[in-house]
Amino acid sequence: MIETLAYVAPGLAEALAAIGSTIGICKAISSGISILSEDPGQRGRVFVLSFLPATQTLVYGLIYMLMMYSSFLPSLYSKYAHSIPPHIAGAIFGVSLFVGFAELVSAWMQGKVCADGAAHLIKTRGAIFAPTIILAAYEELFGVLGMVFGLFMAFIIIGW
Repeated sequence: MIETLAYVAPGLAEALAAIGSTIGICKAISSGISILSEDPGQRGRVFVLSFLPATQTLVYGLIYMLMMYSSFLPSLYSKYAHSIPPHIAGAIFGVSLFVGFAELVSAWMQGKVCADGAAHLIKTRGAIFAPTIILAAYEELFGVLGMVFGLFMAFIIIGW
């Protein structure tokens, strides 16, 4: 039964990333819509700021999930004679939860940063756009670190 957790875990990490991206995008869009009603010329900037939180799902969560399903889990499956031991399965589940929550929180907070930036586009005549992208990249870093940590731990787990 616990072996099933190892197979479900990478998908769960991607699902948590998708939840965070959805929340982050919703936050950014909510601010962006009011800006578009006042100044349709800000459309491109609002679209970019609204899409940024999707990277945690479309890039980092997906890379983690694909690497786990295409490389790491099959390697473990063949290494342990078609059965992953409980301690390995538990470790994979724990690491995947960490990755999922790192992506969720990173996307959510990135959405808040993008929403705040979008809310000030008219007031600054768009000048806040580039600084908002830079500030949003700070939140993006934690999504990158979550994925890298997860893959690093997967390499360690394979060596057990």
